[in-house]
Amino acid sequence: MNKFAIIDIGSNSVRLMLVADGKVLYKEINTTRLGEGIAQTPILKDEAIERSAIAVAKYYAKAKAEGAVTVLAFATAAVRSARNGNVFVQRVKELCGLDVEVIAGETEAEIGILGALGMQDGAVIDVGGASTELVVKIKGQITYKKSVNVGVVRLKDVCGRTETALFETSKNSAGLFEKVENGVPVYAIGGTATTLAALILGLEKYDPNKITGFSIARETMLGWAKKLLKMRVEEIAKMPCVPNGRADVLTGGAVWLAVLMDELSIDKIIVSDRDNLEGYAIYKGLM
Repeated sequence: MNKFAIIDIGSNSVRLMLVADGKVLYKEINTTRLGEGIAQTPILKDEAIERSAIAVAKYYAKAKAEGAVTVLAFATAAVRSARNGNVFVQRVKELCGLDVEVIAGETEAEIGILGALGMQDGAVIDVGGASTELVVKIKGQITYKKSVNVGVVRLKDVCGRTETALFETSKNSAGLFEKVENGVPVYAIGGTATTLAALILGLEKYDPNKITGFSIARETMLGWAKKLLKMRVEEIAKMPCVPNGRADVLTGGAVWLAVLMDELSIDKIIVSDRDNLEGYAIYKGLM
């Protein structure tokens, strides 16, 4: 079997995808919060670098042990916006010999839509830990792509779980994006969207097949944002399908998505479990 692996180094978590003969065998996630505190100071913390680099090295070793011939890794907003992002890249190299590609925001947008939609037209919103991308493809051509330095970890660092601050910050930031043309279907990828879809569906166990293609209406998203604001982080953490390390940033993510949908006049979003992991593999000619 032709096996390869992709490691996505995000601001909130490190993820591994193992693929054999073009089929995704599994995805795994480890929340390491690499982008912790980056909203206040554009420097990666030493402890965040170390725990994230160790997580990458462990995933590299696991992929190799399972027969992956090729292992590629890419890093997003936390590393590219930090003054010492090169320190993290070098630390990964020291631990396992893996070269990490730090991708630009627009490239992140491109691989997001490539993974979620393949050759189809549509728009994709990718809410990450330190950035959010919006990309639109019409008639096979990307007509708009933008990355904004707003994500769930940044929102937590700046606003905590304060309702007024979350809504105000989100509304101000949403104005940085252009509205999506009427009639263009809008998809959402990333941990915030997939976790909320699982909660709304009432899943006891995460199922990517049930997540992908599930629609969330604007009113439903706002309702869940307000529901989560009334809950303690400990309560959210106990809900099924909420990954470790997601509970304290999920509320801000829900508010951010709700405000984006309202400000950009998006009636519904279609959630996809296929995302920039698949997109990066396609981008590199592996899928």
